Amino acid sequence: MIAISDKRTVLIVEDDNKMRTTVMDYLSLNGFNVLSAEDGEVALEVFKANKSCVDIILLDGMLPKLDGLEVLKTIRRMSMVPVIMISARESEMDQLRGFYNGADNYITKPFLLSILKEQINALLNRTSPKVEDHIIRGAIRIDTNLHRLYIDEVEVYTTPKEYDLLMYFIENEKIVLDRNQILDRVWGMDYYGDFRTVDTIIKQLRRKLTDRHKYIKSVYGVGYYFEVDNV
Repeated sequence: MIAISDKRTVLIVEDDNKMRTTVMDYLSLNGFNVLSAEDGEVALEVFKANKSCVDIILLDGMLPKLDGLEVLKTIRRMSMVPVIMISARESEMDQLRGFYNGADNYITKPFLLSILKEQINALLNRTSPKVEDHIIRGAIRIDTNLHRLYIDEVEVYTTPKEYDLLMYFIENEKIVLDRNQILDRVWGMDYYGDFRTVDTIIKQLRRKLTDRHKYIKSVYGVGYYFEVDNV
């Protein structure tokens, strides 16, 4: 299927026929083009055949033939398309595995279709191309069209959540952001995780920035802020 007009295209990967059909029908009625796959192998085939027009993927975590996390890892080797994982697994570890492997958001079953639609819209709005092609802060350069981070002109891989969080810090440079603000803005208001998720992603970002570029600073008991020293 090829996206037509200005509609956004969603790839739904779900092995439950009833749920897959329900979500497809709902999103179609709300103005989306819809592609679907019932298992992990078909998901990769459909995505590869429609890579240029898929705007977002809804990916079940438990799939036949190829597990959802394996599908996600494979997709991330070829694309930074936004991915929302949908799973009955709701433990913190399961959600963190999704984020570590490149998921942009994580929704647990059961869920409201109206909330899912808003999550999709919010994620698409956040990942729309920026006006600036490149953002430079100190040793950091970000290619916003390709969602690529360079530190000292060396490309550094970031997960979608790391990228979104870094962009949020840069957009609010020198403003202290508490963990609630960060969770609401980067993970969405309907995310039910806790502050440890924020701290974990910040720890990962700091490791990638290295000790030479301590741009993400802590305010004890409050939160974090981004500032480039001596610039």
